[in-house]
Amino acid sequence: MAVYGNGGMNTQYNHSPFEAFGVTGHTGVNLEQLFVSPSVAYRLNDSHTVSLALNLAHQRFSAQGIGPFAAASAAPEALSDQGTDTSTGVGVRLGWIGQLSPQWRVGATWSSKISGRFDKYKGLFADQGGFDIPANYGVGLAYQPTEAWTLAADYQVIQYSRVGAVGNPLSRLAAGVPLGASDGPGFGWRDVKVIKLGAAYQWQPNLTLRAGYSHATQPVPASETFFNILAPGVVQHHVTVGFTWKANRADNWSAFYGHAFNRTVAGQQSLPTAFGGGEAQVHLKENTLGVAWGRAF
Repeated sequence: MAVYGNGGMNTQYNHSPFEAFGVTGHTGVNLEQLFVSPSVAYRLNDSHTVSLALNLAHQRFSAQGIGPFAAASAAPEALSDQGTDTSTGVGVRLGWIGQLSPQWRVGATWSSKISGRFDKYKGLFADQGGFDIPANYGVGLAYQPTEAWTLAADYQVIQYSRVGAVGNPLSRLAAGVPLGASDGPGFGWRDVKVIKLGAAYQWQPNLTLRAGYSHATQPVPASETFFNILAPGVVQHHVTVGFTWKANRADNWSAFYGHAFNRTVAGQQSLPTAFGGGEAQVHLKENTLGVAWGRAF
């Protein structure tokens, strides 16, 4: 069983980024996601293993300070400042690992879309508050030149464009489709393609060192920067370092540090004419620190 948690969006402003449009005060959104994945694996033969997992996802969301956009919403009473709403959904993940030779392994994975909905914010997200977790798929290759070294490369595609609340363009407002409507406006994200490179080194029998780099294509087009001031997920380059230490035969400790380098996306025809036109610029950088403890039974 695996348990994962992350904050998909966490953007808060003491002073509104939309002050020029009459929005003042504390503005921001917060999205938290927790994944629990009970899984089973079956070894077909000495070279091939397949796996199946249930992806149980729990989401929490809140938004503040965007009430002045009520005139652009199909449900203005469920647009902003509704406290924290929650959503729980389930999906599946399939995987395969093949041992091509003593040094080479290859793998593939696919995860289905997980349905989600925030009823308290049905006036914000397309399809009356729908907020699905997108499907993704990927392939990977690992090479072990010595017993101490493992080198790996992965390619992954995340299908954001197939989730209305995330992938639909904000320009649908100009066509008369309000926020929260069926197939309504969203953040305009494109599908993301990610390349990951990693290395692990068994420095000592009880200590493994790791490092990695990933590059993602840009999800936010220049024409969609205005709405993405709330959720500026524009970083593309990430580096991580970490280790795992086996304290004894049962317990191990892991830690990592990750840095996402600053990235700015300048708007191009990004503000709808209903809001006066002009441009919005978004930027983001991130630092992440993680610690984990594991026990073998």
